[in-house]
Amino acid sequence: MTAIRLLLVDDDPLVRAGLSLMLGGADDIEIVGEAADGDEVEELVDRTRPDVVLMDIRMPSVDGLAATELLRRRADAPHIVLLTTFHADEQVLRALRAGAAGFVLKDTAPADIVDAVRRVAAGDPVLSPTVTRQLMAHAAGTATGNAADTRRARARARLAVLNDREREVAVAVGRGHANAGIAAELYLSVATVKTHVSRILAKLDLDNRVQIALLAHDAGLLEDTRDA
Repeated sequence: MTAIRLLLVDDDPLVRAGLSLMLGGADDIEIVGEAADGDEVEELVDRTRPDVVLMDIRMPSVDGLAATELLRRRADAPHIVLLTTFHADEQVLRALRAGAAGFVLKDTAPADIVDAVRRVAAGDPVLSPTVTRQLMAHAAGTATGNAADTRRARARARLAVLNDREREVAVAVGRGHANAGIAAELYLSVATVKTHVSRILAKLDLDNRVQIALLAHDAGLLEDTRDA
């Protein structure tokens, strides 16, 4: 099995040392580089070609949000997981919209951080349904009035490219359901659900399920489901 190539980015050398010790001990993870600030990331990604970047969201020169936006513009962008001390931080929300695969809290148990890296490398976001709902609730409170109306209209215009079944799957993703749960709810096979999710990502030019969930929330589809 090919090891997961991991780049660590944190301005605290003690945090980097702890992460390196923790993650480097896993047989299937290889630490290919370390950086102390976001302004070092692009050059290191070019040089080390990581599969996953585990990066602090708050750094003195270029923060994790700016670095995420830069990296996700690349055709060969690595998966990005952000380290934070907050469950519902506005910067985390913006980073997820920019294409980060998720985030982990700095006080997360070591085994769970290792599992998060593995999951992201396999293409799964590292946000539980509970945390996804927290983030979407936080997003709901960041826009009011005309701003909220504009965001909803834009989200609905983007989702108009989906067919009825894809829309149903998008709503289910937005409610935090895994593929098996969506399959049971919509009477589909898990393989068919995976196909629908892949098509939704391609049609909407999104990177992961978290972005589908946020877009469904912005469009008011989750409210529509509750009101039905």
